[in-house]
Amino acid sequence: MPSSTTLPVLTLPEPLVLLPTARLQLSLDEAAGTRLIELVQRSEVQLVIGTVSCSSSSGLHPWGTAARVVRVVRPITRSSQRIYHITLHGLSRIYYPDSASAGTVKPNELIELRAEYPKTDGSPSPETVAPFRAAASKLLESLAQDATQQSRRDVYVKISHMIEEVSDDRTPWMADVIVAGINKVEYNDKLDYLSAVGPDDRLRRATELFVKQASITEVTKKIAQSIDESLSKQQKEFFLRQQLTAIQRELNNLNRSSPGSPTPDGPPGSRSSSGSELDDNEQSDAEDMAEIRSKIEAMAKNSEERKMAVREWKRLQRIPSGSVEHGVIRNYLEWITSVPWSSSDAYASASSDKLKDRTFLFNARKQLDEDHYGLERIKKRLIEYLAVVRLKQLQAEREAPSSDHTLALVPATPPPNSKSDGDSSPRRAEGDATSGALALISKALNFRPSVGSEAQIKGVPENKEAPVIPTPAPTPSDQMPKRGAASKAVKGPILLFVGPPGTGKTSLGQSIARALHRPFQRISLGGVRDEAEIRGHRRTYVASGPGSIVQALRKAGRPDPVILLDEIDKVGQSNYHGDPAAALLEVLDPEQNHSFNDHYINVPIDLSQVLFICTSNSLETISAPLLDRCEVVQLSGYTYDEKIHIANKFLLPKQLKANGLSPAHVTLTQSALLHVATHYTREAGVRSLERAIGAVVRYKAVEWAEYSDSTGITDIAQLPSVESQKKGQGKLYKRIVEEHELEKILGIARWDEEELHREERRGLVYGLVVTGMGEGGILPIETSAVPGTGQLKLTGSLGEVIKESGELALSWVKSHAYELYITKQRSQDPLKVPDPIDIHLHLPSGAVKKDGPSAGIAMTCAFVSLLTGACVPSHIAMTGEVTLRGRVGPVGGIKEKVLGAHRAQVTKVILPWANRKDVEHDVPLEIRAEMQFVFVRTMEEVLEAAFGKGVLNWRSNMVVMESRL
Repeated sequence: MPSSTTLPVLTLPEPLVLLPTARLQLSLDEAAGTRLIELVQRSEVQLVIGTVSCSSSSGLHPWGTAARVVRVVRPITRSSQRIYHITLHGLSRIYYPDSASAGTVKPNELIELRAEYPKTDGSPSPETVAPFRAAASKLLESLAQDATQQSRRDVYVKISHMIEEVSDDRTPWMADVIVAGINKVEYNDKLDYLSAVGPDDRLRRATELFVKQASITEVTKKIAQSIDESLSKQQKEFFLRQQLTAIQRELNNLNRSSPGSPTPDGPPGSRSSSGSELDDNEQSDAEDMAEIRSKIEAMAKNSEERKMAVREWKRLQRIPSGSVEHGVIRNYLEWITSVPWSSSDAYASASSDKLKDRTFLFNARKQLDEDHYGLERIKKRLIEYLAVVRLKQLQAEREAPSSDHTLALVPATPPPNSKSDGDSSPRRAEGDATSGALALISKALNFRPSVGSEAQIKGVPENKEAPVIPTPAPTPSDQMPKRGAASKAVKGPILLFVGPPGTGKTSLGQSIARALHRPFQRISLGGVRDEAEIRGHRRTYVASGPGSIVQALRKAGRPDPVILLDEIDKVGQSNYHGDPAAALLEVLDPEQNHSFNDHYINVPIDLSQVLFICTSNSLETISAPLLDRCEVVQLSGYTYDEKIHIANKFLLPKQLKANGLSPAHVTLTQSALLHVATHYTREAGVRSLERAIGAVVRYKAVEWAEYSDSTGITDIAQLPSVESQKKGQGKLYKRIVEEHELEKILGIARWDEEELHREERRGLVYGLVVTGMGEGGILPIETSAVPGTGQLKLTGSLGEVIKESGELALSWVKSHAYELYITKQRSQDPLKVPDPIDIHLHLPSGAVKKDGPSAGIAMTCAFVSLLTGACVPSHIAMTGEVTLRGRVGPVGGIKEKVLGAHRAQVTKVILPWANRKDVEHDVPLEIRAEMQFVFVRTMEEVLEAAFGKGVLNWRSNMVVMESRL
């Protein structure tokens, strides 16, 4: 009967199984490790515990192993969790009769279980020992052959010798050693072997495992061998196909070099018309390489880009086509040959014909007027630039003939080894085609034929006397690459259009490109946070490429495009990727961008002929060095009159075309357009106006479609009158959209007339503001007196500057309270006499941040109105900075503020005297004719203009006598 005892048992997680004679190392958490240490310290001899495999599906296994605890270590770590490493040595099999009733147990836990030690006495029979020895020897021999390390191979050989020498009684122990040492035995097979108690049963199951593992190893070898054979066959086939492709490419090059040799698919030099353009055949690849070569030869002599391209071409010829570096170099050659280099004569006269036309400026002005309504100052600046471009181009062409070098007569001596076409017969193809083609390429890249050799290639016999050809005398300037006439043109200015969204900044750039007959490219800089997006990545990086500037030049195809750098104020800040704004400094500097260096191209690129146009919504986020390189052009908001013209001329026809209608289908009255602009949009630009007009047009499109389907009338010219439609009692369709129909089409007006219904009350003054999107408007400044201790309370999400303006205004009012009859004595505080009060100043729209000094005079007037009882009329608005002495300082955004006041039907505006020039230059004449402008220098003038002459009583200037002893 087996002996029974209670042991501490450690549950092992799947797929760990501890077999007798084996060692196992694992980690325990703090609870299990602490308990194990307590057991070790409590035991007088070396502690023996039980192990059992624990799986999530079947729970505890009934068979386990009694193991001796060899070592318990707690490593020193920075982690807060304490982990213990233990080492166990398997001794014998044990059986757990209570494993089924143990309940839910987690792995790596110490539990108490009753364990029984089965009896393993007896010797195995010879019928089981012989198959075991044979199967074990075969498996160990196979493992020794597959072992990559010599030490492991020696271990397998030693164990194989031990199997032959060990006695039959020790074979069960040897089976445990081998099964525990094989790592590829499955989890269930190990558990099945662990449950074998008798010697014959253990040997039998071990033999089955060894046969199974030997079979698996043999099958794996066969599969690996077949895969290796297949791969070697594919590599051989790939190598042969590459050789065939190279031979065919060289033969095609030789056939193409002969002027009278037609190709099988068409005329010489023409791409095959059969098949799809997506087919990657050898001929197309050869033609692509020939195109790259021709572009390299077309580059200017001795130029940096030509030297770099020739050097990379030579490297490309030496690298196998299957190499990764081959694709990298070819990609670089495609980029460097596709950039329009200004040193090339191919782009010298790209736009000179248009500039010679006498109607160039007239057509440019006409183009700008057709694309944009208003914006006279911007158009004036652009016409100035175009006029300078034309004059510089004409001046360069006049100076070109006088600067030519004197021609010298030089005999065109042919090269000594040159041969005529008569010698280059088809017999050349009898040699090595590949070496011949490579020789031609090397000759073309390393040797430049003279004028005589060119004449000889064209068919001049060798034995005849070479003609005398005029050749320019060599000068030091001939060593440098010649640049075309375009390089002498005026440098493009860096224009920065600043204005609210929807004011036409991007479309202005397109109009300039059309007026100049140049290609237009747009680069969006919003959110760009990596310097490499401007300068490109270096070629050492994987999947590197040029920056957005070089990509725009490649798309344009000319060295003098119009490039729009959109949203330059939204460029990402400096980070570990670099500073994109700093990278733009070189691009936008006219004194430096003639040698712009892209990290990928790594050759100086001339950007001096490029007309850069930048757009921005504000100037606050643009760095000072970048802003210093730009010529700022302000685009303020449109007036209502300008919006009506833009809607009639541009927006309505555009929406009609986009929605499948003609101008005869829909007509918006002037009053309807004005109502849409004033009540359904509130912006400085026209984007919301365009969306509202588009909604009206789509509504009429639905009406016309339903009417056409019900009546069968498809031609708008056949539409009967409204009276005739009413008589038919069917669906109606009206071409004209009236103002009263807009609420049915667009819904309730988004913007009511709260600005128009202003009230005149004590302590209320209207100031002028500019919103964050560049739109102007009016803002009420409300003040109220409440019981208190003479304090000033400011609310409305105010910034520090506007808070200081409020304190300055109150200080000025206190210092002049006696002159304004607010107090009876100079020493009295108007907030404490006769009754102590607090003044609460509030600016509505509390969720909107407000800051700036321009509300100073409005706050002062509000305080004066509150303390004197006089009211400022509601048709008056004002803006200006106030000083402690009562001086009125200039402010910005005058045009936006005046336009906002005009939209709110304010008829009188009080402005600082220093902003008089801004009104005369920026505010349209029709706006100035409808409004009254009062320019002031001091607060006394402000109060008189705001309250009216004689409304506020001022004490006469009294001489204060001071007694002196």
